[in-house]
Amino acid sequence: MVSEIQNLHDVWLNNRTAKTTSSNKISFDDLTNSIISTGPFSFYIIDFFDMSLSHISPSIFEMHGFDPETFTFNDVLGAIHPDDLDFVVKAEAFLTRFFSQNIGREKLLSYKISYSHRCRIKTGEFVLFNHQALMLTMDDNGGYGKSLNIHTRIDHLSNFNTYKISLIGLNGEPSFMNISLDEVNNKNKEFSKREIDIIKLIGKGLSNAEIAEKLFISPLTVKKHRNNILSKSDSKNTAELIKNCILQGII
Repeated sequence: MVSEIQNLHDVWLNNRTAKTTSSNKISFDDLTNSIISTGPFSFYIIDFFDMSLSHISPSIFEMHGFDPETFTFNDVLGAIHPDDLDFVVKAEAFLTRFFSQNIGREKLLSYKISYSHRCRIKTGEFVLFNHQALMLTMDDNGGYGKSLNIHTRIDHLSNFNTYKISLIGLNGEPSFMNISLDEVNNKNKEFSKREIDIIKLIGKGLSNAEIAEKLFISPLTVKKHRNNILSKSDSKNTAELIKNCILQGII
């Protein structure tokens, strides 16, 4: 095991539950049915208590050539590009601090975490994947329980990794896009639920008037929201906004 993979295990070891946790009330089928695929994807559930895997999609073996008989979580970590491993270690450690200091560790259950890294596929080449994680269970002390991890191939959209993190709020929580690991210069741009709703409708091709009608607000309000969204997301135009949001797992 390379040292970077051991460093990842160390991050999770310090934050995992002290015992197994029960399943989330939301059914697994409901969770997977809510996934919007922008490319070939695979998924599995990891139990941080003992690093065991369950609900493994067959596509993970097809895409990466893993042996189903011997497959472990270390196989997943070992397929990450060596030059991206340090980012993944720092991203996971950063997320622990960010939730504790900015949001509240208990809110992990109300967020989808998203960032990208390169990963080896069956042919032996490395391509860009979007990693999304939904924490399903935690213990009373905020220890990590089970997480649904979704990996979507996005090299048809971009080969450039931004090395930034996005947190998509669920259940009405605000969202954060393009969080830099450089905490000193981080602006932590927050997106409201209304802004995320508008982003998703823009992604569906709706005009300002159609969005206004759907959300029961004025077209002028939609226009103001769109301008704010473009500014916050550092997007020059709507096309770039949609691309960025797809890469970050928002739409």
